[in-house]
Amino acid sequence: MERREFIKILGAGAATAALAGCKMGKNPTDIDPLGHHTGEIPTDKMTYRENPSTGDRVSLLGYGMMRLPNKVAGSPRNTDAPVEEEIDQEEVNRLVKFALDHGVNYFDTSPAYCRGHSEESTGIALKASGYARDKYYIATKLSNFSPEQWSYKEGVKMFENSLKYLQTDYIDYLLLHGVGMGGMDALNSRYMDNGLLDYLLKKRKEGVIRNLGFSYHGDIEVFDYLLEHHDKYHWDFVQIQMNYVDWHLADETNARNTDAEYLYNELDRRGIPGVIMEPLLGGRLVKMPNHIVATLKQKRPEDSVASWAFRYAGSKPRILTVLSGMTYMEHLEDNLRTYSPLEPLTDEEQQWLESEVANLYVSYPTIPCNDCKYCMPCPYGINIPAILLHYNKCVNEGNVPESMQAENYRKARKAFLVGYDRSVPRLRQANHCIGCGRCMVHCPQRINIPREMERIDSFVENLKQNKL
Repeated sequence: MERREFIKILGAGAATAALAGCKMGKNPTDIDPLGHHTGEIPTDKMTYRENPSTGDRVSLLGYGMMRLPNKVAGSPRNTDAPVEEEIDQEEVNRLVKFALDHGVNYFDTSPAYCRGHSEESTGIALKASGYARDKYYIATKLSNFSPEQWSYKEGVKMFENSLKYLQTDYIDYLLLHGVGMGGMDALNSRYMDNGLLDYLLKKRKEGVIRNLGFSYHGDIEVFDYLLEHHDKYHWDFVQIQMNYVDWHLADETNARNTDAEYLYNELDRRGIPGVIMEPLLGGRLVKMPNHIVATLKQKRPEDSVASWAFRYAGSKPRILTVLSGMTYMEHLEDNLRTYSPLEPLTDEEQQWLESEVANLYVSYPTIPCNDCKYCMPCPYGINIPAILLHYNKCVNEGNVPESMQAENYRKARKAFLVGYDRSVPRLRQANHCIGCGRCMVHCPQRINIPREMERIDSFVENLKQNKL
């Protein structure tokens, strides 16, 4: 069967079944028209996991402070100028307080997040919550990505600044950030040769760092090396990217990724707790083609699409907490429902996600951008994440025509071009990329960003000139 016909048939049938199933909730008054739970969220049902190193009782839902809500800071002079934004601190305070009130006690930040302002915002929100310091755990990182930051002095300064911005005397969970990017040479330059890891081990012994670990992206040699030396470093936890697509098919979403099954099993056999990042692949496991959404809705009509990914990550017994970058209250509320308490996946559901749903997902040629914004700011003003996210959105909606002979060519052409101009100011679009490659070294998904900018710009020009 042609893929187009398969999608057409499955999409129509599954969507009808899913909409019909929205009325099947146990308590219909707690289900909205989209089939989502709307009832009161319990404050005492959060699922917790114990850290064997310290006995910490950690909420299975962790708050990732990388995608904090923003507000417009000023008015641009013209429509092509970038909109200046700043963190909406009042909203961050509200979200953090609500999370704490409902059992979330793990907050993950970094000096690199939110253009360098995440730690400060997190510290303000936690202070404003009224909760005592021993009622929550702060996780932050040594995000010394640039060679200018690789000296011992700069590393120590970064760590001391984290304590200051977070308004705390100690860090509960400290990570070497993004090890694997740049391979063994970068690991040695950032942490080993300069004595910085020895400094962190000393701080752990002093209690200034309560748990020491690392987050992994990139070269598997680095991951294996650090685990092979676990007897020397005694990692208290390790942060990995895991979701039901990356479990077996990480190389399908990015040829240089490592399957999460391998990463998880290596931690499990050493008894090291895992912290999960990107359970939604940067939101891509929510913003999926309609027929995949309908397939999930057929199974559990009253559950959100996101809940499948969070149940999947939380069902692995070695996982300490699952991070979610919850920008909006509805994200937080939905995830709280999923983990208050967690209903673990059945073996059948787990296998179905890893095989059928994951394979459906990777059949779509989306770009593996997780909207982390590590590639920003671009020295030439290009809004790289917005360009990639718009392209992925159009792929999912069937608005990336292969040729002018495509059945929906005129509709798809208009949707792509109009949406592109609305999503990305013209001075920040892909045609301004000069291919300098400075963004690539910062991308944890190791996307060849200049190549993608060139490809998207070529596609846009062909659409404009009707030359597909």
